[in-house]
Amino acid sequence: MKVYINDHIGDFDLQLALQSISSQRREQALQFKFEQGQRLCVAAYMLLKQALREQEGITENPIFEYGEHGKPSIVGHPELHFSLSHCKEAAVCVLSRRPVGIDVESIGRYSEPVARYAMNDDELRQIQQAANPSLVFTRLWTMKESLLKLTGEGVNDRMKETLQDVKSEWFTTTERIDKNYIYTVCEQ
Repeated sequence: MKVYINDHIGDFDLQLALQSISSQRREQALQFKFEQGQRLCVAAYMLLKQALREQEGITENPIFEYGEHGKPSIVGHPELHFSLSHCKEAAVCVLSRRPVGIDVESIGRYSEPVARYAMNDDELRQIQQAANPSLVFTRLWTMKESLLKLTGEGVNDRMKETLQDVKSEWFTTTERIDKNYIYTVCEQ
């Protein structure tokens, strides 16, 4: 499975890109107050367009419909599954014929209250004993969120239990320490 990444968010013409995407996504992008958010939203969509073109030969702009918990799917293509994510440094996309989830996060967002909310005792121990707690926290967070995107649940009040009873081979985590982000793909 190929992961599509744009970690040069400032290197494209935003106005030109806004004209080349669906009006639905353009409206979503323009809801971001700052240009960086708009760029990340557009970049993620552009990656999906690239994936659809390269993997499936689909050249029209995808239109989204949303499931019960907000998980998007592509109108007219129930056989395709995708996931988008972005953080300050990068936008990522994955496309598959099986359910899939991806999450990218900036390294350095470690917060003790968030860790206590989202991590179980074993995970907290791993974080606290690590040479780089922020790195371990971010890795675990991307695993949890990629799984929740795969299932369509999204971030919820059961974050501590998210990784219980899952197989480690479902996850592929890539650490781009040089670029300050980590992403994890989850595919069952």
